[in-house]
Amino acid sequence: MAKKELQVLELNAGNSVRDAIELLFENNLCGAPIVDVPDLDHTTTIGRFSDRYIGFIDLASIILWSLQKCENDHIQTKDNASDEPGRSGFITMLEQIPQIGRTKIGELAKSFLWDSFFPIRLDDTLFHVLLLLSKHRLNVVPVIERPDSQIMGFVTQNAVVQLLLKSDGLDWFDGIADNALSEFRLENEDHVVQVYGDQSVSEAVRILCGNRVGVIAVVERGTETLIGNMRRSDIYLLLENDNLYHKRVTLTMEEFIHTDTSKTGSDPTIERDIGALLSAGALRLRNSFLPRMDQPVTNKKTDPLKQAMKNLAETKGYFSFLVDDSRHATGVLTIRDIINQFAPPCVDSSFHGGGFFESALEQTGCKIENGTMFCDH
Repeated sequence: MAKKELQVLELNAGNSVRDAIELLFENNLCGAPIVDVPDLDHTTTIGRFSDRYIGFIDLASIILWSLQKCENDHIQTKDNASDEPGRSGFITMLEQIPQIGRTKIGELAKSFLWDSFFPIRLDDTLFHVLLLLSKHRLNVVPVIERPDSQIMGFVTQNAVVQLLLKSDGLDWFDGIADNALSEFRLENEDHVVQVYGDQSVSEAVRILCGNRVGVIAVVERGTETLIGNMRRSDIYLLLENDNLYHKRVTLTMEEFIHTDTSKTGSDPTIERDIGALLSAGALRLRNSFLPRMDQPVTNKKTDPLKQAMKNLAETKGYFSFLVDDSRHATGVLTIRDIINQFAPPCVDSSFHGGGFFESALEQTGCKIENGTMFCDH
């Protein structure tokens, strides 16, 4: 089969918010690493950096920041559909408000919108990756071949869980994973942020902006029954569907979660192979294998950790709502909660496991040639 080269898109610290959003959206990416710009104006707040890569930012954070900034500053825009066919009303809004649209990506560091940049190398161990993900709030970990080379791929939290599950049946793994969720200390085991199905999308977006977990439950008013969820990653739909963007103030969350979000042209080899989950394809924005908004992943506290891991691995999800027998959401299990259970000191640092990235690539027919990843798909 022909080899498919998987390239990594980079954003410059000097890129504007508008350009960054358009670049990520048009390239079907949910995020990208940020590179320093040597000739960046020294009057800006970020100054000069010694390293080429200075951070990572995701599309959802930029969109949410833009919407929140517009609302907080009480900026009125012409909220009518774009006159240009195929042009996003959200992009048009950014052009109407230059103080938002022309803000440099580098300046967003002040709002703590960047993720830290902690790369791993091809020969790093699973132990090292677990340590990074447990000690720092990272959604992805970049992979480099050597200190002075470009990024060739990313390790996602979900890929880590899938690789951990390959140890199913081994004593060190089962000794942790066979315990019930109630036996673990979870960050949000008794707390869940929720909105009612009759509340507007605009209200939900406002709540999502201030939610550190990255997901809010949608419940039925009166019964409090869980009927759906809205994740930070779903916010891109306001760019993809102009009708949703323009009706966000009147559209209810119950209507929103039932929106047809089926994707076309999705490449299953990118979304199902572990090797591809560790490549540039791991950052695909449109992912038809993610759970629908009206079909949230759930678990009970009596479920073993292993079952929750399998639920998230199969759905490529990052959250599972803890529910009672009446399907009331009582808490949230995050994929970071799971990773924390296997990170030191829970797992002995003498456990090596071989080169984390290299071993995953070998399983799926991917390889590195001159610093670029190729997959035989």
